[in-house]
Amino acid sequence: CRGKYFLRFFFTKADRILKRSEFLQLAKFGKKTQNQHFVAIFSPGRFKRTRLGVTVARKVGNATIRNRIKRFTRENFRLNRHSITGYWDINIIAKKKTADLSSKQIFLSLQNIYNSISRSRGH
Repeated sequence: CRGKYFLRFFFTKADRILKRSEFLQLAKFGKKTQNQHFVAIFSPGRFKRTRLGVTVARKVGNATIRNRIKRFTRENFRLNRHSITGYWDINIIAKKKTADLSSKQIFLSLQNIYNSISRSRGH
């Protein structure tokens, strides 16, 4: 199964935006796209990979709901990162309405965001 067309679906620490300073940098200089459930702030990545940060504010729901949204967001990114063209740093911010969505609805909404980022010029 390690042939030429084998896709790697890892999501390591290097694939994540973790530092507050990087989130602030992204907020200051990044472009923004959104739909009714998510806001994405993105800018061309400095590394040869697309990295993801996830922000879910307290107003969205309790810890269980917030963690569920973050888990689905990371999983969706892990499975669909190959469909995003270019190298980006992306911060996905969940809106309050996201709390009531099923996993399928979250995935569709995120796919919409990723398609929007891929259409953007920058890389």
